[in-house]
Amino acid sequence: MSEAQVKHLKDYTAPTFTINHIDLNVILDGENTKVVALSKVSRRNEHQLDLILDGEQLNLVSVKLNGKGCEYRQTDSQLVIATSESEFELEITTALNPEANTSLEGLYMSDGAYCTQCEAEGFRRITYFLDRPDVLATYTVRIEADKAEFPFLLSNGNVIERGEMPRSGRHFVRWQDPFPKPSYLFALVAGDFDLLEDHFITMSGRNVTLQVFVDKGNLHKADHAMISLKKSMKWDEERFGLEYDLDIYMIVAVDFFNMGAMENKGLNVFNTKYVLADKASATDEDYHGIESVVGHEYFHNWTGNRVTCRDWFQLSLKEGLTVFRDQEFSSDLGSRAVNRIHAIKVMKNQQFAEDSGPMSHPIRPESVIEMNNFYTVTVYNKGAEVIRMMHTILGEAAFQAGMKCYFERHDGQAVTCDDFVNAMAEASGKDLQQFRRWYSQAGTPVVIVEDDFNPESGQYTLTIKQSVESHGVKGQTLHIPFSIEILNAEGASVINKVFDVKKATQQFTFDGFAAKPVASLLQDFSAPVKLQYEFSFDQLVHIMRFASSEVARWEASVQLFSQSVWENVAQLSAKEVMSVDPRVVEAFRGVILDAGLDQALVSEILSFPAASALIEQVSSVDLDGLQMAREFVIEEIASATQDELLARYRELTVIDNPSARAFKNVALSLLSTVSQEYETLVVEQFNCSTNMTDSLAALKAAMTGQFDCLSKLLADFEATWHTTPLVMDKWFTLQALSNTDDVIDSIKHLTHHNSFSFSNPNRVRSLIGAFAAGNTYQFHRKDGSGYAYLTQILIKLNKSNPQVASRMITPLIQFAKFDHARQDLMKQSLATLQNLPDLSKDLYEKVNKALN
Repeated sequence: MSEAQVKHLKDYTAPTFTINHIDLNVILDGENTKVVALSKVSRRNEHQLDLILDGEQLNLVSVKLNGKGCEYRQTDSQLVIATSESEFELEITTALNPEANTSLEGLYMSDGAYCTQCEAEGFRRITYFLDRPDVLATYTVRIEADKAEFPFLLSNGNVIERGEMPRSGRHFVRWQDPFPKPSYLFALVAGDFDLLEDHFITMSGRNVTLQVFVDKGNLHKADHAMISLKKSMKWDEERFGLEYDLDIYMIVAVDFFNMGAMENKGLNVFNTKYVLADKASATDEDYHGIESVVGHEYFHNWTGNRVTCRDWFQLSLKEGLTVFRDQEFSSDLGSRAVNRIHAIKVMKNQQFAEDSGPMSHPIRPESVIEMNNFYTVTVYNKGAEVIRMMHTILGEAAFQAGMKCYFERHDGQAVTCDDFVNAMAEASGKDLQQFRRWYSQAGTPVVIVEDDFNPESGQYTLTIKQSVESHGVKGQTLHIPFSIEILNAEGASVINKVFDVKKATQQFTFDGFAAKPVASLLQDFSAPVKLQYEFSFDQLVHIMRFASSEVARWEASVQLFSQSVWENVAQLSAKEVMSVDPRVVEAFRGVILDAGLDQALVSEILSFPAASALIEQVSSVDLDGLQMAREFVIEEIASATQDELLARYRELTVIDNPSARAFKNVALSLLSTVSQEYETLVVEQFNCSTNMTDSLAALKAAMTGQFDCLSKLLADFEATWHTTPLVMDKWFTLQALSNTDDVIDSIKHLTHHNSFSFSNPNRVRSLIGAFAAGNTYQFHRKDGSGYAYLTQILIKLNKSNPQVASRMITPLIQFAKFDHARQDLMKQSLATLQNLPDLSKDLYEKVNKALN
């Protein structure tokens, strides 16, 4: 693949032409679907005659310029029209076969319904167009289809006309979206659904119709999504002063979808995973996920739709900001500490891994081959952390002033990350020049902290050093908001403040201490950096007991557990007997017994870091030693505290709320590591469960303990839920995560299950994706069979759905921390992919960056 196919941010130029309005006439008729696109085109550069339109995998029927035939030429990805006109109408007719579109980009069939996915570059698979985010047009869309088979015809905006064609049994609906938008926000859905309808009165008194469309028979599972939507609309008005702007807002749940959801203006298309829920079939985590994602897509109406990206390198402009907004939404409605912990886990376990791997990139990338590859945890989650740091530096009032300035200045425009930072700086009066480096530097900054206490003067000094490096390239110093709480010997909070760290080395001195205090550093993960400070056991326990931040208490528990694991890895390496300091056990016993702690927080503390999280703490890993050491430490803590765990389990069984269930189920999981005697408890919970959270937790505990009842429980679960795809996804995932030597054979067998399909991304992710990303020990088996199996699947998906393949390859390209033997095996698998004659752009980019 040539360098010419790499796109660079520095090469951005404004479009030569723009399209002000488009009339789409979409005639849905199976493999004979036709699209007629009538565009009003304006020239912006008098020196270039050719109009170059994007188009992929299209069957071109005709091209007319001002109603007449014209000269044009086609390439694999473009339609070139020579014209000297300054303004003209262009009519293009294309023929499509949505049923054959397995990539799920553009217009395709999803389980009997027509559906579109146009972000990032899917619209060019519907018609030839200026398919770029800085071309904003108003849309009028006429959809025609068989009425009996497709009674609902949906698109962006408001309905302006309906009609029927009685002789043919067909009907049409015409939609008008009055707000200019880029083509990636176009959406069309046609099908037969169950409909849940409600209304929302906006802060200015407008009555907005709300509609949630789900597959037939699933209407009872749509209530939570509707409630979440109404909460989102109310929250955005109250927190940000943002009001919805159309007469109708629609959510459609489809089962075949590459993403979680898509914020198309007024017509959000959702993966069923983030819409359907009832107590019997969805876990507490599912309920939270639905609320969060519904909020995220709704919040895009302003941060992404009304103000959009100039180019795809600016993706974090909308995604980082909207992730921050949905995190704040979840935190305002629920536990701020637990929501913050979840966000930190994503950063430390996934984003840090991406930063240290071959796909490391800034939140505003500099170059790209396949845009879909930059829908990453860096762009989304690190992007959100950058927005959060800005919020921390400015404060809520100034941040809101910046948001108001941003919308007033750029509503209806396609803009850049710099435009957002400019609005924040001007509205607040803060100098954010150095802060802008967060947008352009790749890699995770390292912050080293050293402390010193002078007992004679009572002075306590912290020396903070920062550095950032990515692939051998050193970055510039950053503006880091660094949160510190200083606790005295009695546990009282003496200092609790965010300090601005802007230099390579800075010192902060605090006076008036009779004894050396304890510093809780980087509280609430105030910046996405790796903290290096040698905490002692006593310091960590002190923070766990006295820190005012619940997040800091959790962080201290993670470090306490991690230290114990790595000490045992070292003992194994030295051929010494493993052991756990009794004080570690007592620290966690104290957490279990502390009735004053939030039960959800306790469950987070007792959900010890996974192997993948621990791997991110070191530069290289002895995976076999890590497995033995981690399991040993967990078993030692669980065994020593089993009486307390069992007592809390019994106590919490009668309490019906998510926090109690979380604590109860982590207790059950820990007990299952101790003894076979707890098998009875697991079976009892499974048989008596009235909700999916407890049912699934019992299954997980049976698998953790490798209890004899496991096969029967799995069979019973399958018998109950075999007709419910989303629940079967949980069943597939559970088995994919089994730490047994026959797990790969089991997965191969499950791919032939009636509920599994390689054409459905949810099924593939639930089984094979879960194995590769979540089953660390078995995926990284010494014999390389895990790598070989994933490679076979990627070769298969490369042809049918390269976007899903590209997202699943991540564990295979992050090989740097493993031993040389495993690295060689992973590289062999990547070489196999590299040599494919038809390797997709999606996979090509990641494979070649990993091997070069």
